Amino acid sequence: MRKATWTLLLLFVFAIPWEYSLNLGIPLGNIARFIGLVVLVVAVPAVFQAGRVRAPNTVLWMVAALYLWFCLTCFWTIDSVATLDRLPGYAQEMMIVWLLWEFAENTIDLRSLMRAGLAGSWVLALLTLASFAATASRGGQVRFAAVGQDPNDVARYLDLAFPIAALLFDQERKWAGKLLAIGYLPLGLVAVLVTASRGGFVAAFLALVGCGAILLHKRARRLLSVLFVAPASALVLWFVIPRATLERIATVAEQAQGGDLNQRVNIWEFGWRAFAEAPFLGHGAGTFVNAAGLAPIDTAHNTALSILVEGGMVGFGIAAAILMLMVFNALRTQGPMRMALLTALAVWMLSSLVGTTTESRTTWLLFGMIALAGRLAGEELHTAGASPGMSRQRLWNWPENPIGKSR
Repeated sequence: MRKATWTLLLLFVFAIPWEYSLNLGIPLGNIARFIGLVVLVVAVPAVFQAGRVRAPNTVLWMVAALYLWFCLTCFWTIDSVATLDRLPGYAQEMMIVWLLWEFAENTIDLRSLMRAGLAGSWVLALLTLASFAATASRGGQVRFAAVGQDPNDVARYLDLAFPIAALLFDQERKWAGKLLAIGYLPLGLVAVLVTASRGGFVAAFLALVGCGAILLHKRARRLLSVLFVAPASALVLWFVIPRATLERIATVAEQAQGGDLNQRVNIWEFGWRAFAEAPFLGHGAGTFVNAAGLAPIDTAHNTALSILVEGGMVGFGIAAAILMLMVFNALRTQGPMRMALLTALAVWMLSSLVGTTTESRTTWLLFGMIALAGRLAGEELHTAGASPGMSRQRLWNWPENPIGKSR
């Protein structure tokens, strides 16, 4: 049962980046939601069959506390329908952290999860470029995204995969794995650019800086390749990307200095007023739009503000504790692994300033991987005993001898 659960879990991780491009209709929902429910149905009996549950750490307890707090807001929510509608989604998203914690046994499993997520990002990038190729010739369109996806969300998902790609390329031993990793960097960058997401572009720049640190870490010879490829890539992008798309991206500085960030500033003002009305307990999960008096199609466009309005200072405190634990777990690792995880966290935090990321499966997938990496670092340290330096080096170099029992 655990082997079947693991296979389904990898398929689930693969589907997360492009989930909204394949909707199976009511009541199944999108592909990731459907596979996630199947994973849960198989995972529960697998745990009972094994007769054990991996002891949860602080991360899991805090994630559970955040979900329970959102459940408690049912008692004072201003919109019970919206709150009850949001809670199942939070459960399906936050359960990812537990699934990775329970069923990933060793660093080889961590690498498999990263490969699956990167492969899913490949699909999202290809779907985005396919949409661009199909509609760019018509003219008049500036932004492009995979079918069923929002351009800003697409850019954010693609950005998070950049440091993972650099990490895998640095350590993969077979050329197939290296090509999967290094090929994503130019493909993903073009896909981010055609979304014309200004926040996505800034986050991509941050992610690529982190990728450079990973790829050039103790490998100065790669610098020559980068210097050779970069001008050619820039020239290709200049001729491929529509001029209107590039012009929109070029307004990043203008928007940051004096713009309204595409009306986000107004939304934040209304959201802050709503927070001031219920600062401690919040208005209830899923009620940001109603509390702020916005149109139904609006979102908070800021993760912290969304949590403050819906869960109050209590919910925000729990969420902040989870984020600090993510930083702590990333710091437990060493070398390029640490660089990759911290870069991904930095990209996520930057994206959360202009987007609502709490409700995204990619958020909890990232948090689950970081928690897993932190656990494995601790296990390696315990196994190595008096040789902690050797332990951390093993975690990074993908040891062939896994920790724990094999499936």
